[in-house]
Amino acid sequence: MADMGAFREAVTAWAAGGPGDPACGIAARLSVRAAVLLEGPSDVAAVGALAARRGRDLAAEGICVLSMGGAMSVGRYAHILGPPGLGLRLAGLCDEAEHPFYVRGLERAGAPQRGFFVCAADLEDELIRALGAARVEELVRAEGDLRALRTFLNQPAQRGRTSQQQLRRFFGTKKGRKIHYGRVLVEALGPGQVPAPLDGLLAAL
Repeated sequence: MADMGAFREAVTAWAAGGPGDPACGIAARLSVRAAVLLEGPSDVAAVGALAARRGRDLAAEGICVLSMGGAMSVGRYAHILGPPGLGLRLAGLCDEAEHPFYVRGLERAGAPQRGFFVCAADLEDELIRALGAARVEELVRAEGDLRALRTFLNQPAQRGRTSQQQLRRFFGTKKGRKIHYGRVLVEALGPGQVPAPLDGLLAAL
């Protein structure tokens, strides 16, 4: 839904210090009821892919899924979208290491932590563990990235790391790769393989 994209842009501008009126106006027109706060665009891609698999159009449901550009922005977004601002219901995912930022940011905004789910390391790690390293390597081959992966694995810095750790780092070595594989890995999940944090988030929306 293009209008939800406009809402995301208006919210991002508001969070960066711009005026809030454009976001408020769009929110009212679209009847936006909830916002999903995610650290980066690869998380957005994964959430969108799972929603599509389950036949859901989150934008049509009045749910805005957005990337905050990092966990440290959660307080700012919670303030403008939560109780002090638009009063939307908030939900999201966060990495285990970034969880304290979420706790403090939500508390300062007076927003409940219910609806926020913690990934053990990050969402890519959860997806790789769910699928298994061998299956992920098959997907990398199918996407035409096997040569790049082999070159990466030959680097001295990768020696001694587990296959799961290597794959997680590989996805972050090229711009756009994490976003692409956020969708690919979710689409490859079998029944019962959806990581608990991602599954819990969709169920909570």
